[in-house]
Amino acid sequence: MIGDRWGVTDDEVARRYPCDELVPVPVLQAWRGVTVHSTPDGLWPWVAEIRLAPYSYDWIDNLGRRSPRQLRALPEPAAGQHFTASGNRPLGRILSVSAAEQLTGGIMGAVMSYVLVPNGDSTRLLLKIVMAKGRWLAPLISVGDLVMARRQLLNLKRLAEQPPAPSA
Repeated sequence: MIGDRWGVTDDEVARRYPCDELVPVPVLQAWRGVTVHSTPDGLWPWVAEIRLAPYSYDWIDNLGRRSPRQLRALPEPAAGQHFTASGNRPLGRILSVSAAEQLTGGIMGAVMSYVLVPNGDSTRLLLKIVMAKGRWLAPLISVGDLVMARRQLLNLKRLAEQPPAPSA
């Protein structure tokens, strides 16, 4: 499918993701990945921040509000909580979570798993998106998601790799 892969290897595409258990027969599958020069424990708080904002193109998917650039010290995410937010409005639901390993949520008919894979001194941040319905829309969703998810993963990478803010 057009736009179904960005930044992932064949092995990363072939692996099982938590979303695969929730949508066993998808009409859309898309994979995205980026190497983050941080440990999974250093990257995880930023992945967990997705509950506050999308971290993509804020002028599109956050109603012009800027996604936080400093960690907000949120409590650990839990299944059943809202998954993300747009314009300060909660969206979707967290479906499963394993701290510093994976966050899976559902939003607008899609299920997505963010998976953190240790890789020496860095971490592979992988994202897989699946949908069970919308076969005709799947190519458009795949391309649109490619643009937005790429920006999101690169923003999370940049934030996780920045030096810690000085203590007040």
